Amino acid sequence: MKNLIMIAFRNLFRNKRRTILTSSLITFGVVLVIVFGGLAISFKSQMVGTLTNTAMGDLQIHRKGYVESIDNLPLSLTLSGTELANIEKTLNNIFEISAYSPRIKFGAMISNYAQTSNIRMSAVYPKMENRTVTEFVKRIKGNITDPDQFIKPGEILVPENLMKGLSLKIGDEIVLVATNKDGSVNAVTLHVAAMTENIFGPSGKDGYMHIDDAQSLLRENEPEIVEIAIHLKQYDQLNKVYAQLKKSVSATKAQIEVHTWEQLSPFASIARIVDLLILVVKFILISIVLVSILNIMTMSVYERISEIGTIAAIGTPPRRILSLFLIEGFAMGLLSTLAGILIGLGTLWIMNITKIDFTFGTMNVSLAPSIPAGEVIIVAVIVMVVSLFAGFQPAYKASKMEPVDALGHN
Repeated sequence: MKNLIMIAFRNLFRNKRRTILTSSLITFGVVLVIVFGGLAISFKSQMVGTLTNTAMGDLQIHRKGYVESIDNLPLSLTLSGTELANIEKTLNNIFEISAYSPRIKFGAMISNYAQTSNIRMSAVYPKMENRTVTEFVKRIKGNITDPDQFIKPGEILVPENLMKGLSLKIGDEIVLVATNKDGSVNAVTLHVAAMTENIFGPSGKDGYMHIDDAQSLLRENEPEIVEIAIHLKQYDQLNKVYAQLKKSVSATKAQIEVHTWEQLSPFASIARIVDLLILVVKFILISIVLVSILNIMTMSVYERISEIGTIAAIGTPPRRILSLFLIEGFAMGLLSTLAGILIGLGTLWIMNITKIDFTFGTMNVSLAPSIPAGEVIIVAVIVMVVSLFAGFQPAYKASKMEPVDALGHN
C-alpha cells in the first residue's frame, strides 16, 4: 500500500500544470464554502441571539388563540392562577431551562400632555426579565446601575422613535392610557426612566413598565399574565425542551400553547434562507470536485493506456490498478481540501480581527465570523467522498483493460 501511495502522488505531478489548475479549482470551492459558511452561520447566530436574548426569549407560552390575535394584544386571553402555578412548577422542574419571565402585554396611548401616540407595552418583573432576555439591558440608553432593577414602579422605558416623536427627555412625566378587559379606560402617570433601541425597526413602538404599575392601570386584583418567555441554558436544547413542554401541556388538557421563537418571528424565514444558501454553496462545491476530479482522472487514464497495459502484462492484478487510480483521485482531493481549509480559516481569522459591522433593525451589531469544527469536518468528508466517487469510473475502466489491447493502443 505504501508503494501505491508513493506512485499515486508521483503520478499526480507528472503533469504539474494540469494538476495545479485542477487542485486550485477544488481549493477555491473549499474556501468558498468555509468563508461563506462562516459568515452565514455567524450572521444567523447573531440574528437569532439578538432576537432571543434581547426581546423574545427562546420559547413562549400563551393561552390558546393568543398568537392568532396578537396584533390586537387581547387582555381576555390570560393564564389563570392555577394554570400559571402549574406552568411555573413544570418550568422549575426542567433542568435545561435557565429562567422564565411572566409578562402582561397590552396596547396603550402615551401622551406628553401636548401630543399623543400609540404604544405596545410589556409589563415585567425586572429581575426575572433580565434573567430571561439576558442582553435586553444593552438596548437601554440611560443610567442603569442595577440590571435586575432596570425598571422600577412609577417608571417607563420608551422606545427611541417615540422619544424623538414626542420630544421626550429622561425624567419627563407622561400619561399612559389603556383600556382593560372590562372596557374601562384608565390612566397612570409615569416618569421616563430611559430610552430603548428597537430591534424591529423604526415602526416598532415597544415600551416597558413594571408589572405592579400595569396591574394598577388595568385594575387587576392579581397580575393577569398574558405571556411567559423562557430562556434555555443551551440553545441547541430548543427542540427537546419544546417537545417536553408540549407533552406536559397536553397532559393537563389546558388551553395553553407553546411556541418557539421561530414560530413567532418573521425573521425565522431569513434563518431558513441562510440554511438553504449554505446547502446551495455545498452543492456547488460537490459539482466542482466531481467534475474536476472526473476530468483529470479520465485524462490520466487515457494518456497512460500503454502504461496500464505494461503493468497489467507483468502480473499486476486489476484491484491494484483500481487502487492506484483511486488513491490518485483521493490524494488530489485531500491536498486541495487541506489547502482550502487553511486558506478559508485564515480568511475568517482576518475577518474576525477586522470585525464586520451591520445594522439589525435599529441596533448596530458587530459580526465576528467563525465556523464550527463540525462544519469544517463535513466539508472535508464531502470532498473526500466525492473524490473517491469521481475517481471510481476512470479507475474501474483502467483496471478492466486487456493488456494486449492496452499495449497496442497508439
